[in-house]
Amino acid sequence: MLHLPPFVATVLCFLGIGGLFVIGRQPEIRTSKALWIPTLYFLVIGSRPVSFWLGMAPKGSLPSVYIEGSPVDRLVYIAFLLAGLAVVLCRMDQVGSLLQANVPILLYFSFAALSILWSDYSFITFKHWTKGITDIVMVLVVVTEADPVGAIQRVLVMAGFTLMPLSVLLCKYYPALGRVMTASWKWSYAGVTMGKNELGGLCLVVGLGFLWIWSRAYRDRQNPRRRYRLCAFGAVILMALLLLKMCDSLTSIGCFFIAGAIMWLATQRRVRYHPSFVHLLTFGLIGATAFILFITPSLVVLLGRTPTLHGRTLIWHGVLSVPDNRLVGAGYESFFLGNRLEAFWSFPGCKRIQEAHDGYLEVYVNLGWIGVSMLALLLAAGYRKIIAAYRQAPEIFSLNLAFFASALIHNFTEGQFRMQTLTWVSLLWAIISASAPISTSQRAPEPVEWNDRGESLSELEPALESGHSGWQFPAGRGHSFC
Repeated sequence: MLHLPPFVATVLCFLGIGGLFVIGRQPEIRTSKALWIPTLYFLVIGSRPVSFWLGMAPKGSLPSVYIEGSPVDRLVYIAFLLAGLAVVLCRMDQVGSLLQANVPILLYFSFAALSILWSDYSFITFKHWTKGITDIVMVLVVVTEADPVGAIQRVLVMAGFTLMPLSVLLCKYYPALGRVMTASWKWSYAGVTMGKNELGGLCLVVGLGFLWIWSRAYRDRQNPRRRYRLCAFGAVILMALLLLKMCDSLTSIGCFFIAGAIMWLATQRRVRYHPSFVHLLTFGLIGATAFILFITPSLVVLLGRTPTLHGRTLIWHGVLSVPDNRLVGAGYESFFLGNRLEAFWSFPGCKRIQEAHDGYLEVYVNLGWIGVSMLALLLAAGYRKIIAAYRQAPEIFSLNLAFFASALIHNFTEGQFRMQTLTWVSLLWAIISASAPISTSQRAPEPVEWNDRGESLSELEPALESGHSGWQFPAGRGHSFC
């Protein structure tokens, strides 16, 4: 591979980012200025905290550091929350209907708020809960745009065109920034993120998003800029694959190909008109992944991993060995703090680790069996909404299905059911956006039956012929802040 001086590589990288925005621009997508709030939020949680980039991050690795946190990051997240709430309050008509349609999400976060009462670190739990609420607020800002599909596409494009090239640049030319020391004292690629697993999560979400964007651009055969867009979107997909290979995050790699296959197959004609095939495809692949990881360790070895899944089984044993309330947990995002964290670090293979490396287990130790039950309700109700929306618009909501499947698989070996992770935010978006009204122009036509003379036996809805577009939210959102 050609090696350039860092300065030259930096200049070329920024020129390349500018070129991607030029050839991949989509002026037909109309969004409000308020979309900048979730866009910047996505860029922050998809990379590193602002305090790290400013050189003001807390130093050290003692448990007390995780309790104190960073005042800079605290101010940044408060600003995001207040700005998002200002937009949400202006759109209460849409927001109210979306929240009513997603009661399981409200129940989950209500129980998380209630856990403040029994948490050993009540104020820390409250701060973490507000960050979780910020995730929901950002999703609501995106979903309540006049063009929600275009809005999520614009957020993903902004993230892909910036974070992917910068990650490649840092990994190759700035190792002091683009590589980090793992808990096993080995160097690994991290790009703009905090570690290899975070980089894998970034590539997973952005990669799936750009597969969906690329496929939509490919079907838009009448657009004169189609070839340029395909090149720009394809370049980001290739960078995501390159970074996945560099960081060697097997979970993210597997999720990318499995969820990508689900997204592609779900849009095929033979599958889209048979919902049972979609259920079989989704849960068949998820179940096969779980079987390989937890039932047949020999297959894991063939994939280049140890039977302990790179020490994860030791971590799971350490987490379950720390005393805690199994019914209600330690409190929302509060298990890995103080004395519990010190006790966890005393177990073999757990030093300097601050997560369970399993999303379901993490919810269990933080919110107990009640929290796990509420998460299961959230996932079951969310899947039902995604399937209902998918039946009406397969090309659009295939991304929701992919995000849902990737979240379930990713959390087998990574703790991603937590605030401010891209996998969790993409899951919330997939569920909440599936609850929004679907315009008649975006509905898929019903399969047409033909007689022996080639005549249609059923008529398509007139709305499909009229070309009418627009979601059923009040007009005028596309140009104002609210």
